[in-house]
Amino acid sequence: MIFAKVPEAGKVKTRLAETIGDDKALQVYLTLLQHTHDIAAKVEVDKLLFYEGDVESFDMLDYYRIPKTNQQGDGLGERMNNAFIRSFSQEYEKVIIMGSDCYELNTEIIEQGFKDLDSHNFVIGPAADGGYYMLGMRNLESSVFENKTWSGPDVFLDTILDFKKLNATYSILPTLSDVDYEADMSDELKDEVGI
Repeated sequence: MIFAKVPEAGKVKTRLAETIGDDKALQVYLTLLQHTHDIAAKVEVDKLLFYEGDVESFDMLDYYRIPKTNQQGDGLGERMNNAFIRSFSQEYEKVIIMGSDCYELNTEIIEQGFKDLDSHNFVIGPAADGGYYMLGMRNLESSVFENKTWSGPDVFLDTILDFKKLNATYSILPTLSDVDYEADMSDELKDEVGI
């Protein structure tokens, strides 16, 4: 499951836009979406793109070859939980959710996440800012989405504490950086968008 926002200038990468402007921030986000698609497309699993926003206003279905739907719920935790509910109701045995903000993420890490779920209840990919770029589970456990300050510096650690409370096994993937600020952009990404 890939979580993304409908790309609109002024509504995506707003912290990044403070230093590079809305148009360049939109270009960065479109590049991140393309990167996310490219790496996810190589993983041999079913995929679904969950958009926040009006999916009809920006139809990427033909472009990305990944089915799309709307995120459902009020906050990020509720929207992610609802996505997991949907997937597990379709009898998937392993489900991973990932964002679309991580230029360092690659196919091998996604594949490792699925492999780790063969022997662990959870897998998590910590982001350098204290959140996570990926979360996977073998069974629905809604408690990991509760009592979180989303986009705060303790989301990853709070989630690990949830795993421990559940006496669950978990695997931690490499720490990667989401692109939230200009300083988070690699030279390669800057070159790609012309910054």
